[in-house]
Amino acid sequence: MFLTLKVLMSVNEVTRIRAGAMAAIEARGHWASKTEFILSCMGYAIGLGNVWRFPYLCYRNGGGAFLVPYLLMLVLCGIPLFFLEVCLGQFSGTGCVTVFKIAPLFKGAGVAIIVINFICTAYYNVIISYPILFLWRSLQTHLPWENCRNAWNTDRCLELRDGQHRDMFLNNSTMGHFRTPADEFFHNEILQISDGIEHPGGIVWPLFVCNVLAWLVIFCCIAKGVESVGKVVYFTATFPFVILAVLLVRGVTLPGALEGIRFYIVPQWDQLLNLKVWADAAVQIFFSLGPGWGGIVNMASYNQFKNNGKLDSIFIPIVNCGTSILAGFVVFSVLGFFSHQTGLPVARAATGGPGLAFITYPEAISMLPLAPLWACLFFSMLFLLGIDSMFVQIEAIISSVLDVFPSLRAKKLLITASTCGLLFLLSISCVTRGGMYLIQLLDWYSASISVILVCIVEVIAVAWIYGCGNFVRDVQFMIDRKVEQYWIVAWKFVTPVVLTFIFFTTIAYNTEVSYGTGGIYPRWAIKLGWASSFLSMFCIPAYIVFKLAFAEGSLLRRVREQLKPQDWGPADADQRALWIDHVQCMQKA
Repeated sequence: MFLTLKVLMSVNEVTRIRAGAMAAIEARGHWASKTEFILSCMGYAIGLGNVWRFPYLCYRNGGGAFLVPYLLMLVLCGIPLFFLEVCLGQFSGTGCVTVFKIAPLFKGAGVAIIVINFICTAYYNVIISYPILFLWRSLQTHLPWENCRNAWNTDRCLELRDGQHRDMFLNNSTMGHFRTPADEFFHNEILQISDGIEHPGGIVWPLFVCNVLAWLVIFCCIAKGVESVGKVVYFTATFPFVILAVLLVRGVTLPGALEGIRFYIVPQWDQLLNLKVWADAAVQIFFSLGPGWGGIVNMASYNQFKNNGKLDSIFIPIVNCGTSILAGFVVFSVLGFFSHQTGLPVARAATGGPGLAFITYPEAISMLPLAPLWACLFFSMLFLLGIDSMFVQIEAIISSVLDVFPSLRAKKLLITASTCGLLFLLSISCVTRGGMYLIQLLDWYSASISVILVCIVEVIAVAWIYGCGNFVRDVQFMIDRKVEQYWIVAWKFVTPVVLTFIFFTTIAYNTEVSYGTGGIYPRWAIKLGWASSFLSMFCIPAYIVFKLAFAEGSLLRRVREQLKPQDWGPADADQRALWIDHVQCMQKA
C-alpha cells in the first residue's frame, strides 16, 4: 500500500512538473506557423544594409568579382553560423542570455548582446525616422529638393539637371564646397545639422515627432510578442519586395541605366588579390545575416521543437544575399540614369550608407517623371526594411529579461512599454542638431567588433566546450535528420577561423570616424565611441571573474564546473525526458 502510494506521488510529481513546464512554454509563446518564423527571419536579415551598403561595396570591390568571396563567405561562415543559432534557440526554447546554459561561464556574452541591442536600437530607430519625414515631405506635387530655390538652400547649392553646373561640380576640389539640392535638403532642412558633435544644438522637432511615431508603431507591433509580430511580418517583410520589384522595372527602363549596371557588375578580377576585398565580403555577410545580436536565437526559440531548421537556415541566407544583389541593380540603374542626366561619372555618384539613401538616390528620383510617386515608394521601402529589424532586436531584449525572470511574464506588456520608453529616451540625443554625428559615431564603433567577439565565444562554447559531437547529437534528435559532415567541419574549424579573420581585419582596417562638414571627430568623441564597444565586450570577462570568484574549490575545479552545461536541454518536459533517454542510450552504446 505504501509502495503504491509512493509511486502515485511520484507520478503526480512528474505530472505537476510537466504541467508547469508546459505552462511556461505556453506563456512564452510559439509561432502560429512556420511561415511566420521564416518571414520574421527574412525581415530581420534583410535591412537597410542590403540597399545602401552592399551595392556600393560590390562596385568598390571589383563588381561581379566581389561575388566570389561574398558567396564563398556565405557558405563557409554565414549559413553554418545561422544554422548554429537556429539550433541553439529551437533546441533550448530560450533567448540569448539563458541559452548560455550550454556553457554557463560564458553567460556574459548573452549580457553583452543585450547591451549591444540597447545601444544600437536607440539610434537605429532615429535612422528609420528619416524616411517617415521624407515620406511626409514627398506628398506634394513637386519634391522639395528638386531645385535650389528654397529657404534652406545656400549659395553653395548647385542644380545638376541637364548637365548644368557639371564642370563646377567636377572641379570642386573640396568635395564639400558645392552641394546638390538633395544634399542641402537632407542636412539643412531634415537634420538642421550643426557644425560638429561638440555642438549638439537643440531638438529638431519634426524629427522628434517622427521618432515618437516610429516608436509607437514598433510598440503596437510587438505589444503581444510573437503573437502580434508574427502577423505584422506578413506585410512588413513582403511588401518591400514588391516595392523593390517596381523600382527595378522603373530603373532598368531609364536612359543610362545599362551604364550604371555595367559599373555594378563588370568584374575586376585583379581585386581578388586584395585582402581587404575578402575582409569586406566576410564582414558584409556577417552583419547582413545578423548573428550575434540574439535575434536569430530568440526567433528560433519560438519554433516547434521538431521544426526542420536546416532547410530554413539555408533558404533565408540565400534569399538575403539574393536581395542584396537585386538591390544593387535597383540602385545602380538609377545611378546610371543620374549620370546620364547630369553628365557626372557613375563612379562620382556611387556612394554608400545614408549618403546613398538620403542624398544621391533622392536626387536621382527628383529627375524622374512622377517623382513624388517614386519617392514615396522608395522611402516606404526604407522604413519597412528598418522596422523589421527593430521588431526582432527589441523582442530579443524583452524575451531575455523574461527568460531570466520568468515571474515577470504576467507583466510582459508593462515590460515591453518600459523597454520602448527607455529606448525612446536614449534616442532623444540623436534627434538634436548634432544627432547625425552621434549616430555615425555609435554606428561606427558600438557593434563593429563586439558582435563578432560574441559570435566567436558562442561558437567556441558550442563546438569546443560543450562538444561538437554532443551538439550534433542534440540537433539530430531535434530535427530527426542527419547532420552532415559539412556542418561539423564548419562549426568546429572553418567558422571560428573565418570569425577570427573578420575580427582582426575589422580592427586592422578600422579608420577613425568622420562625417560630412563636421570633419574629423574630437578625441573625446572617438574615446566615447570605443567605450560604447568596450562596454558590451567587458561583460564577457566581468561575468567570468564574477562566477569564478563566488564558486567553491580550486580555480581549476571552479572553471571545470562552470563550463559544464547546467539545466541544458529542451524546454518541453516530454521532449526533455525523451532527450535524456536518447543521451543515456547513446552513452551505453
